[in-house]
Amino acid sequence: MDKTERSEKMELYGRGFSLLEAALAEAPQEAMKFKPVPNEWSIHEIIIHIADSESNAALRARKLIVEPGGVLMGYDQDAWADTLNYHEHNFEDALEVTRLARKTTYELLKRQPDEVFTHSIIHPEYEAPYTFEQWINIYSAHIPGHIEQIKNNMRLWKEQK
Repeated sequence: MDKTERSEKMELYGRGFSLLEAALAEAPQEAMKFKPVPNEWSIHEIIIHIADSESNAALRARKLIVEPGGVLMGYDQDAWADTLNYHEHNFEDALEVTRLARKTTYELLKRQPDEVFTHSIIHPEYEAPYTFEQWINIYSAHIPGHIEQIKNNMRLWKEQK
């Protein structure tokens, strides 16, 4: 990934929360806990997942910057959603966690010298070292991917009304 592509993806990462807010503005309260099928997440669960994921992403970025070659913690996102009972979590608090994790991490990334983006760490779900390029690819697309999931949930909810 060259510097221009990295910059574009970092800007998308930086806009992630605003994109999420815009998508949620179109979601009626009645649709928030609707599950398209039992093993898929509701919009509420998606938002709690995003908060947990963004918290982990913020730590992973810092680990990549400060401790290249170190080891990351993996986690089972479905087990977190089930075991932590995501429907019991506060939706607004999760949005605030997401906003702050994105904002502070985006600001941190913008201040890093180019050589930091060559760092890698050990991720338990990958055989090869986990690179900053992978981190940027994953997390710049994370919220936009879930926005599509939210839109699909709303479409299905409307169809079932």
